[in-house]
Amino acid sequence: MPTFPPLSTDDVWLGRDMALRDDWRRVLGDGEVEELMAARATARARSTDRTAWNRQDFPLPRLRVEVAAWLEALDRGRGFLLLRGLPVAEIGPEAAADLYWGLGLHMGRAVSQNTDGDLLGHVRDTGADPAAYGVRLYKTRAEQDFHTDGADIIGLLCLHSARSGGVSRIASSAAIYNRLLSKRPDLAPALFEPFPFDTQGQHGPGTPAWFARPICRLLEGRLNLFFIPWYIRESQQHPDAPRLSAEQDAVLRFIETTANDPDHYLDMDFQPGDIQLLKNASILHKRTAYEDWDDPLRKRHLLRLWLVQESFSAGDASLREGVQAPG
Repeated sequence: MPTFPPLSTDDVWLGRDMALRDDWRRVLGDGEVEELMAARATARARSTDRTAWNRQDFPLPRLRVEVAAWLEALDRGRGFLLLRGLPVAEIGPEAAADLYWGLGLHMGRAVSQNTDGDLLGHVRDTGADPAAYGVRLYKTRAEQDFHTDGADIIGLLCLHSARSGGVSRIASSAAIYNRLLSKRPDLAPALFEPFPFDTQGQHGPGTPAWFARPICRLLEGRLNLFFIPWYIRESQQHPDAPRLSAEQDAVLRFIETTANDPDHYLDMDFQPGDIQLLKNASILHKRTAYEDWDDPLRKRHLLRLWLVQESFSAGDASLREGVQAPG
């Protein structure tokens, strides 16, 4: 049996320890907000369509040094960051979306998050049934358990928070991996075996309704974890999909149980103007269920970016393509 040494990279951490620190929070200063607003004015003078902007259209002569440090912390450090202080209430949601998009231009390349080709996604309750097949849970108020997304960097900007609940909860993938090696080393080989994932109906005509890939890959000495457990379990409805082995089922349950251990996860209760940045390969994330406001203008609303950063370690070429329309 092959041996699997534990990881000692900086993205190995426990939530109980991170909760005692504040170096993962960064408050934007007045001068930095002013620089962002000035960059927006420059960009909008060239085009009112933010998706037509490039990095040069949104100049950040001073803040770009900070952005480089944030990217380093995401890739080679703890794997996450919370930026606080974007004055959403003062500048309004449209200007906030522009600043968020422009900042993203300096962090990577936006890719599609769904088959509609959305580059700036809206995370809010649409009234969709969370139990219906193919419904993306971010369009509901239901709990969304620990998982990963696509691309290299996952960004969320909070425009409005929920009346209650809707807490963002994150966990270190590498710490969970290390715990599995310690507690269930017999399951380690299964992490690197192909798992079937349901396509959620996003497959082309005549192609399988599932695809196969391992949960874990070790690349450049770092862990890349891809984990959407309900996609894996829903693959079992297709007769031609491989059946999950007992070891694979145990792996799913181990990762879910460990990620939901209060020692492992870190909670972030979003405030308007908060921007959460995660390295997708290193961080599992979930959202607790929430109760929303009756006033439509106050309902929980986040804006999401999936960014590709080619310089990131443990990158995944397939995830860097974004979600493609079936066909």
